[in-house]
Amino acid sequence: MGLQTEEDCRFLREKINFRNLDSASFSELCSVEGIGMAKAAQIKAALEIGKRFLREKTKIGRKIKSVEDVVNYYKPYLRDLKKEVFKVMLLDGRNKIINDITISEGSLTASVVHPREVIKEAIKESAAALIFVHNHPSGESQPSEEDIEITNRLVQACDLVGIWVLDHIIIGGDGYISFVDEGLMKAG
Repeated sequence: MGLQTEEDCRFLREKINFRNLDSASFSELCSVEGIGMAKAAQIKAALEIGKRFLREKTKIGRKIKSVEDVVNYYKPYLRDLKKEVFKVMLLDGRNKIINDITISEGSLTASVVHPREVIKEAIKESAAALIFVHNHPSGESQPSEEDIEITNRLVQACDLVGIWVLDHIIIGGDGYISFVDEGLMKAG
């Protein structure tokens, strides 16, 4: 690769920030002059360490006390993804985190979630309560009709087996929506 023009350098300065670096692939990072595979791996590793540091306050065995605890746990991982990912936080009877699992990875605008998959994982881990979390790659955190419909189906299915659903949180860009806070579902 030859020398870059001033315009190329300006474009790179404007385009490259921590969030763009995080969502960039290895090949995209390597396309920047001076960054090879080793440097790209170092950049990705440093960003992952930063995300894990942010997540340390809310980890397995810690009690979930607020919506912000959940958002802080998931936001670094979900906000900049290019496809929808539906996660479930499994909690014990005292709202301590047992595990968090990915139920579905979808497309840019949808993720298929089957109640049986959620219930299977909750029963396997002996969860007393659940919190659903998914992202909107568009950056818009408002729930779609499909989001509301699947949440209602999941809550009904979990009620049948005695598992509480405490909330459903959608992360979009820097914002989020809590179904409980918005009155879209009753608190579990």
